[in-house]
Amino acid sequence: MCQLTVNDLAHYAGEVTDDPLIRNQSGIARERPVDQSVEELELETAIAHNVRRLRRQQGLSVGDMATRVGISKAMLSKIENAQTSCSLSTLARLATGFDVSVTSLFRGAEMERSAVFVKAGEGNEIIREGSREGHEYELLGSLRGEHKRLECLLVTLTEKSVTQPLFQHAGTEFLYVLEGVMDYAHSRSVYRMHPGDALQLDGEGAHGPVELVELPVRFLSVIAFPDSAV
Repeated sequence: MCQLTVNDLAHYAGEVTDDPLIRNQSGIARERPVDQSVEELELETAIAHNVRRLRRQQGLSVGDMATRVGISKAMLSKIENAQTSCSLSTLARLATGFDVSVTSLFRGAEMERSAVFVKAGEGNEIIREGSREGHEYELLGSLRGEHKRLECLLVTLTEKSVTQPLFQHAGTEFLYVLEGVMDYAHSRSVYRMHPGDALQLDGEGAHGPVELVELPVRFLSVIAFPDSAV
């Protein structure tokens, strides 16, 4: 029926086993055999998404759907978690059970997913509103997804000043210090940030460096803008 692509150890339907997969609330991660193509994994993911979506649309539990299709509950759970490569006979059973075409189970597999790759030193230099002399902003990528825009900046501060810009914007910002030391303010708090320190903040609160302790200061700024700001 279906051939497993990883160990047949899983975390299905509330059962806890010695699953080698890394799991969190936002998605799944898995080990890929070196001889398995990424395209094959994407196909498994598309099938998993469509099977889960169709089952939920029909208001059926995993157990009820498995009974209707004629496969085990554990197998259906594996399919919905993209942990199997299904045979054509299994796909045909699923399509019959959902009353859809077999090809509809592949929907989304052909969709191109966006990515932005910028080689070192080749990011576009930009002028950020409120920036001053000695403040350099290198755009590492701006990616617009289905629901929001993600903007990534490499910020270099090389000169101290009696004043520093404070920014406010919609969305969430993430900062990661690469070099130097600075005091960074957000709302009513000030954080002394060293290399390796990270700060995630609500962009609506006024924020920005208030003291450059050790120059130069270099940090990554990643901003996720909400729907309303796209």
